[in-house]
Amino acid sequence: MKASTNPPLRPSAAALLGAILLAGCGPEAPKGPNATAAPAAPVVTVLKVRPVHVPLVTERPGRTAPRLIAEIRPQVTGIVKARPFEEGSEVQAGQVLYLIDPAPYRAAFDSAQASLARAEANLAVARLKARRYSGLEKTDAVSKQANDEAAAEAKQAEAEVAAAKAAVDKAKIDLDFTEVRSPIDGRIGRSTVTPGALVTANQVGALASVQQLDPIFVDLTQSSVEGLRIKRQLESAKLERNDGGTVPVQLMLEDGSIYRHEGRLAFSEVSVDERTGSVTLRAVFANPDRELLPGMYVRARLTQGVNRDAILLPHAAVTRNPRGEAQVMIVSADDKVETRTVEAERSLDDKWVVTGGLTAGDQVIVEGLQKVKAGAPARAEEAGQGKPGVAPTTSAPR
Repeated sequence: MKASTNPPLRPSAAALLGAILLAGCGPEAPKGPNATAAPAAPVVTVLKVRPVHVPLVTERPGRTAPRLIAEIRPQVTGIVKARPFEEGSEVQAGQVLYLIDPAPYRAAFDSAQASLARAEANLAVARLKARRYSGLEKTDAVSKQANDEAAAEAKQAEAEVAAAKAAVDKAKIDLDFTEVRSPIDGRIGRSTVTPGALVTANQVGALASVQQLDPIFVDLTQSSVEGLRIKRQLESAKLERNDGGTVPVQLMLEDGSIYRHEGRLAFSEVSVDERTGSVTLRAVFANPDRELLPGMYVRARLTQGVNRDAILLPHAAVTRNPRGEAQVMIVSADDKVETRTVEAERSLDDKWVVTGGLTAGDQVIVEGLQKVKAGAPARAEEAGQGKPGVAPTTSAPR
């Protein structure tokens, strides 16, 4: 018997062969393009669109102006004898502000009264003469010419009395003007003259100014283009008037604080400024504590209507494309991400007011934008339900 020529297997080689055979008997490994499991769709936080009532609030710069202003000027010439008021104080209509030396005007008044008395005496004589001649002329005791002359003299005496009365009235007016009075209630500013100064009738420079500060006006500016847009929105019922048809106005002072008294829009100027293309709006505010002074720079918020179909979105949900258009990302009904161009016309506090491009029920992504792109799948989780601290935006100030 011939011996085998194949060498015996080594123990290590035998073990390796056994392992290969056992592996061949195991389950078949996954094959094909789905060799690895697909990643799960990212979870994003969405805000379900719900139309809300949003007031149309516009902010405008403005300046305060007194409701009434009177520049005090003398009506007669003379020396100022007294100034019986405190600068910066409240004065009343009719209060004496300056006293001009009345002596020459009192003398003129007395002279005018004397002239009137003389004219009235002459009139009495002329009337008696005319009455007597009238009776004598009937009996041919005096000529008709003499009677006519007596009647004319009586009429002339009547005219002289009228002229004397007018002179008395003029002298009385001049005498009264020696007391320079305030024509309105208000606060008086600094005086430009002191007792002893010479003032002239109707001089150019005012002695002082009185301004009525309660209520006070605030003059604002609005572009004519925006005014037309608001008017058309109101006419098309896209906007609704406020209750009562008034336009409330809130004022922000120079230090950023809110003025505690709410005002109202009084009127809009009837013409457009050709240089700026803007229209002046005037608001009225109560000013009992004189906190507002003329000439202050302020900013005013006007509620000019109510949009009942607006949508509020957080600032983080709205981005801009290279053309500057506002856009958002939404999760569609088939759980796919879409980019949507919207009309975000203005900001209200920390939200955008969207007036076009979205409909009720759309799911706008507010968190997780960095995890998705257009056309990719995503799983929507409504704000306020899955993440504590994220509140849905469902209402706005009415």
